[in-house]
Amino acid sequence: MNNKRYQDGLIKLQEIDGEAGQKVIDSLATISPDLAKYTIEFAFGDIYSRAGLDLKSRELATVAALTAMGSCLPQLNVHINGALNVGCTPQEVTEVIIQMAVYAGFPAALNAMQVAKEVFIERAIIKY
Repeated sequence: MNNKRYQDGLIKLQEIDGEAGQKVIDSLATISPDLAKYTIEFAFGDIYSRAGLDLKSRELATVAALTAMGSCLPQLNVHINGALNVGCTPQEVTEVIIQMAVYAGFPAALNAMQVAKEVFIERAIIKY
């Protein structure tokens, strides 16, 4: 795992998700190290490292997609943290989730907003 894609991916993963991203990779180590490797190489080494969108835009798009999917709340938690890590404001995150109410429905937006609230509380952005 010393190839350039892997190394670039690890750097990008750390930049975006920090410890939370590494926890996801570590959780895969015992059951599917290949999936961990593919996540690092493809998602972060190839896609997140592309020119054309800055990391804020990529993370907001990811928050929107995970909100719309409605079934990826643990991943949404990681990527809301990632969005904040790369400079998105809490208002930008909540606005993207509100926008998804139009396209993904209120249940998906409500669930995503609850995840955002949990992240904001953990990070002491808001009080509960």
